[in-house]
Amino acid sequence: MSAHRTPIQVRFADTDAQGHLNNGSYAIYAETARLAFFRDLGSGVGSLILAHVAIDFRRQVRFGEAVAVDSWVERVGTTSVTLRHAILADGAVAADVRSVVVRFDYAAQRPAPWTEVQRAELAKAVG
Repeated sequence: MSAHRTPIQVRFADTDAQGHLNNGSYAIYAETARLAFFRDLGSGVGSLILAHVAIDFRRQVRFGEAVAVDSWVERVGTTSVTLRHAILADGAVAADVRSVVVRFDYAAQRPAPWTEVQRAELAKAVG
């Protein structure tokens, strides 16, 4: 499967005084891409909770550059999924992001295993 692409509307408020994208904005863009990825996956994945996020910055992004996020599945666990995101600015990788989300049962306050249907949908997105 090819990566799921999410275009990002960069706001002036996402930048610092130098016109560079603020470091915190990368996490917001990864979250935006995660939500779009799961929305477009094809079946309801249920309630999710973010367990981990790591960002490796590759280059600066300036206000006005076209930004998009490519997302794909790296690994499917029993209750979690590891996603990879490439944040692109004018087509070049600006940051690599790894996020781990857990399917979560809020009533029981504990992780819940993926159903077979959900696992099959996630497996289609392994990059």
